[in-house]
Amino acid sequence: MDLKFYQMLEFINNRLTNIERNIIKVDEKLDFSLAMQRNHLIRVKNGEFIDDNMILMGLPYNDLSPQKAFEVYEDQDMDYIILDVSRKDQFSPVKLDGAIKIPLEELDKRYAEIQSKTTPVLIISEVGLRSIKASELLVKKGFFNVNNISGGYKFWPAEKSSRMAAA
Repeated sequence: MDLKFYQMLEFINNRLTNIERNIIKVDEKLDFSLAMQRNHLIRVKNGEFIDDNMILMGLPYNDLSPQKAFEVYEDQDMDYIILDVSRKDQFSPVKLDGAIKIPLEELDKRYAEIQSKTTPVLIISEVGLRSIKASELLVKKGFFNVNNISGGYKFWPAEKSSRMAAA
């Protein structure tokens, strides 16, 4: 009888421990969600572009079309950071003035080189896949105004116009 009693107590203790872990996870997700919603509200208040999917689907970062990102890049009054997460050996087809080059593989250790967690960060890579991963990583590191450039350099408007001019 004593053995069954202790087994039952151990079972109950394990269940309580699992419940406590789940409560902590839910609490962390709620904190993250509230912080993200506050960020969305600040962006709306400041008149910044925010994709509907960010709000409706709870996406933690913006997916910008290359054209929209190019408009931001060309706007002299806009404050932003451009982050190039292409491979270290990848030659960028377009020179983006002021871009910070941190390959995706090094971003987890070098993200502190991005000096502001609230200034909009435009993230670009070769075809946009590495920039998605970088966007997710920066959100986890506490950056609130993260913008993935869909399609990357492959669809960057300046790249198309420079190819046409060369032809």
